[in-house]
Amino acid sequence: MRSVRHVYVRVGGCTMLVLFETAAGYAIFKLLDEKKLQQTENLWKEFQTPEKANRVVKLKHFEKFQDTTDALAAATALIEGKLGKALKKVLKVVAKEAHEELAVADAKLGGAIKDKLSLPCVYGTAVQELMRGIRSQLDNLIGGLPSRDITAMSLGLAHSLSRYKLKFSPDKVDTMIVQAISLLDDVDKELNNLVMRAREWYGWHFPELGRAVTDSLMYCKTVRIIGERTNVATSDLSDVLTEEMEGEVKVAAEISMGTEVSPDDIKHIICLCDQVVEMSEYRAQLFDYLKNRMLAIAPNVTALVGELVGARLVAHAGSLLNLAKHPASTVQILGAEKALFRALKARHNTPKYGLIYHASLVGQSAAKHKGKVSRMLAAKTALAIRYDAFGEGDGAELGIDSRARLEVRLRHLEENSLKRISGSGKALAKFDNYQHKTEVRTYDPSGETTIPLLPKKRKLSETGEGSGKPIKKIKKEPIVETDAELQTPKKKKKKHKVKDEEEEVVVEVKEEEEEEEEFEASTSVMPSPEKKKKKKKKKKSP
Repeated sequence: MRSVRHVYVRVGGCTMLVLFETAAGYAIFKLLDEKKLQQTENLWKEFQTPEKANRVVKLKHFEKFQDTTDALAAATALIEGKLGKALKKVLKVVAKEAHEELAVADAKLGGAIKDKLSLPCVYGTAVQELMRGIRSQLDNLIGGLPSRDITAMSLGLAHSLSRYKLKFSPDKVDTMIVQAISLLDDVDKELNNLVMRAREWYGWHFPELGRAVTDSLMYCKTVRIIGERTNVATSDLSDVLTEEMEGEVKVAAEISMGTEVSPDDIKHIICLCDQVVEMSEYRAQLFDYLKNRMLAIAPNVTALVGELVGARLVAHAGSLLNLAKHPASTVQILGAEKALFRALKARHNTPKYGLIYHASLVGQSAAKHKGKVSRMLAAKTALAIRYDAFGEGDGAELGIDSRARLEVRLRHLEENSLKRISGSGKALAKFDNYQHKTEVRTYDPSGETTIPLLPKKRKLSETGEGSGKPIKKIKKEPIVETDAELQTPKKKKKKHKVKDEEEEVVVEVKEEEEEEEEFEASTSVMPSPEKKKKKKKKKKSP
């Protein structure tokens, strides 16, 4: 086993004593050549063989532990930086010979030794290398202690030290919370099953009692007192029921429609009711225990979300440290993992809350504000969890202050739905001035006629008003130039200078000719020669 602490003592300016702790006890070595410490890089070569190791250090004193308990106490004290009783006795002997300084491997232990024994303590890398060399040749340096015994002692001390850490570790205390909240859920389920069984079973004999007494615990206590239905008149139910409920039960027993049962059946029903009452009392005790544990371990989380919700968050994460590592967004939806992954898979909206939905702040908010409140509460809860897990304080000031801020924020959210007016009365609500505007509507006669109207896209110029003839759009046909026209030089801009009146005439004549041609093509009649002459004459007119 690796040694826990090492102590070095310089004697008379020329010698140094080394205190080495093993699983069997404390061993004091004397350093023969102090110059070896100046060669830190090559110091390991001096401990390659037992002969070389004996030239560097020599055993001077060995203090043996009585049993494993003493070894565990010494190791625990050194881990915590405290000076144990056994080590103090050994160092008192060394302090008589020490004249200059004491080298230690741990600063806390050196401070404790300096305060108790007034020995100046130092530590460094050179002494650590020396300790590694001593550890490698420990079997040969300590005579009469076989390696098998040292290995067995080291293994036993390691197991004892591990059990001690597990027992007193502050990280493992939240295990009680995880087990308590899980047991509380199991007790609730079992109670519901037993109460349902008792109601159905006794309901065959006295069905009216279930409608008169709605509380499950009161129902079972009443059944234990009554037994058979005929005993209601002589039974005193004042300790369990109120006067009104007691009178109602007695009246219902006289006119009950239940069946008769045997005394053996009543006996088993009463035993079942006894189990329900005892389990209810144990549940109350378990809830008080859980409340006290939450107030001791996570007071700020308890002040924010309550005992049950805080315990469920801790149980869902596994421990308080694991919960403290989660961001606020994870704390918000913790417990809604199925809904989250289903929403991500279907590309729907992700859930807004998980276990934190059952907190009182989220429950008292309006439906439209639950998402905002849960997000703000998760952010404050994440800070409170980290403070409880890693902070040194035991108070709940942070949780109480955060809850007050959240309540103020929730009140502001609820007031934002109404129009707020300042307290001074100057910023009053302003209303727009009312102006009466009449709309004049004209009668549309288009709904009375049966003649189809022209489409809206056609312009007024296309209807042919004024000329008496319909005008159609001119279709531009591709111009095919002959060889004679290609040879003759073209005049610039003169052909395009035509008067407006002539242009309108030409357009009208062309449209008439196109209509006639279309009509003749549809009737398959050849055009007359007179029309051909007109075409020729009209072409010569320009």
